[in-house]
Amino acid sequence: MRGTIVQLTAAFLGSLGFSLLFRLHRRHLLLASIGGMLTWGVYLLLYHMLPGDFLANLTASAFAVTFAEISAHWRKCPATLFLVPAIIPLVPGSSLYYTMNYAVQNDLASARIYGHKTLVAALAIAAGISFVTVFHELRTRK
Repeated sequence: MRGTIVQLTAAFLGSLGFSLLFRLHRRHLLLASIGGMLTWGVYLLLYHMLPGDFLANLTASAFAVTFAEISAHWRKCPATLFLVPAIIPLVPGSSLYYTMNYAVQNDLASARIYGHKTLVAALAIAAGISFVTVFHELRTRK
């Protein structure tokens, strides 16, 4: 439980940091950071319930887009302002680092393993964003 609280706090602070880096308006900072924390919470919950990392990333990124669309509608601003900070905790930074590290060390077997993990996470995130965005666009055009 304590580890989960630490991870959720880190996701909140990471999203807040990127929100500040992208110069998000002060009135959106808290909501954008909560989006990152909730997205990571969805990922953690599903990671332990579902087989594999793909479905957890897919569902968490779909949640992030849904959260961003609802927040944007509520705040009357573009959804991207909330989507980018909400997706930040899902970015597979450590596996990408290890992929490059092993590739530079010429340990191609390890680089392939981490590269596959990075690619699966990136594809799941992109698919989750695409599915919900297309659904939202089709729903709002009618």
